[in-house]
Amino acid sequence: MSLQITVLALLTGLLTGALFRFLHVPIPAPPELPGLMGIVGIYLGYKLIGYFDVGVDVLDVLGI
Repeated sequence: MSLQITVLALLTGLLTGALFRFLHVPIPAPPELPGLMGIVGIYLGYKLIGYFDVGVDVLDVLGI
C-alpha cells in the first residue's frame, strides 16, 4: 500500500469524524479503547489467517 493512500484515508476519517461530531451524530465505531482494540484484533486475525494461507470458501461449502 502506498503512503499517499494511507494518509488520504486518515484525512478522510478525520474529516468524517469531525463532521459526525459537528452534527452531534454518534460515530459508527466503538467510542472506547476496548472497542477500538477489538476492531484492531479483527484486522490482525484476518491478516494472520491470510499469512498462513488457510481457510474455507463458504460459498463453495454451500454450493453457491
